[in-house]
Amino acid sequence: MIKAVVFDFDGLIIDTEFALYESFCNVLNVEEREMPIGEYATFIGTDSTDLLDYIVRKSNKRLTKEDIVEKTNRIHRQKLEYPVARDGVEDYLKTAKDLGLKIGLASSSNRKWVTSFLEHLGFIKYFDVIQTSDDVEMVKPDPALYRNVIKAFGIKPSEAIAFEDSANGLKAAIGAGLNCVIVPNKVTKNLEFEGYHLRLNSMKDKSLKEVITNFNIQ
Repeated sequence: MIKAVVFDFDGLIIDTEFALYESFCNVLNVEEREMPIGEYATFIGTDSTDLLDYIVRKSNKRLTKEDIVEKTNRIHRQKLEYPVARDGVEDYLKTAKDLGLKIGLASSSNRKWVTSFLEHLGFIKYFDVIQTSDDVEMVKPDPALYRNVIKAFGIKPSEAIAFEDSANGLKAAIGAGLNCVIVPNKVTKNLEFEGYHLRLNSMKDKSLKEVITNFNIQ
């Protein structure tokens, strides 16, 4: 019986990831074909170390990590000045609350970043537990974030559904023993996902009740 739902943040609740990709393209002054999304997407869903190394290489080492972070953060924030939730997200949160499910969030980003957007959207009220990079030593694909949420809920991992958009997030959710629904975004849609339980193009594809029913009858 499903008792909880756990959401990723970046790329799932808000498509911060495509905005970040565009920001890197702007900083590097390259077109999208010069930094293929499929290649870039492999670095999504974990900490920024490998991604920044990749961007430095793409700049032919013209830019340092510090230069890239400073310039990209400014552009990224401008692009997200008026953030919009992905289709169906708010419906899922409202339904989960109406059904009496526990609602968690597991993000590899820091707490300030995550909560600032949740507050702007009016979504923070839905979450019973929020775990971010501030709460663990290892972020996704390590399962620690999900394990912390499940421990706080006091339920079995199999009684929760994780919603993820990246391969690293999927590995973390599966590694913690949760059921996992993949909802890719424009950056991650062409990644090879393995081991997921259900895939949706958008949360508009199926209602949360339909998704839960799918797991409860398995």
